[in-house]
Amino acid sequence: MNSQTLQVKLSEGAQLPAYQTEHSAGLDIRTIETFTLKPLERRLAKTGLHIAIPEGCEGQIRPRSGLALKKGISMVNTPGTIDSDYRGEIGVILINLGNEEVHIEAGERIAQLVICPIVKVNIEEVENLSETVRGSGGFGSTGVK
Repeated sequence: MNSQTLQVKLSEGAQLPAYQTEHSAGLDIRTIETFTLKPLERRLAKTGLHIAIPEGCEGQIRPRSGLALKKGISMVNTPGTIDSDYRGEIGVILINLGNEEVHIEAGERIAQLVICPIVKVNIEEVENLSETVRGSGGFGSTGVK
């Protein structure tokens, strides 16, 4: 397993991100605020985390499946991308897709942070692309079964 160091600076009330099990892919992150989300309301939830992602990697903020299933809470931009040169506070854009108000407490786990390697590409403009079986079939062109 490849391991790197994630430097974390905490604001007041923030908690370090943490893996919940030995084989977790994502670090759970918590909010430092208490708030209520009405149905279809979205909000930038503060985490109090400032991080230095290793160069050559990105941070992906992803919804927590338990919040999605039990409370209808997801993220508007999922996954959210954090570049390795960003040093501001990490915020999570939550949305309530359920039919009832949802109360979130300070300290509650609201999202996961996954650190992923990235590949930089060189851009080359061409007249034609290589042929594939799918071609330019578009959305749903491979069927559902």
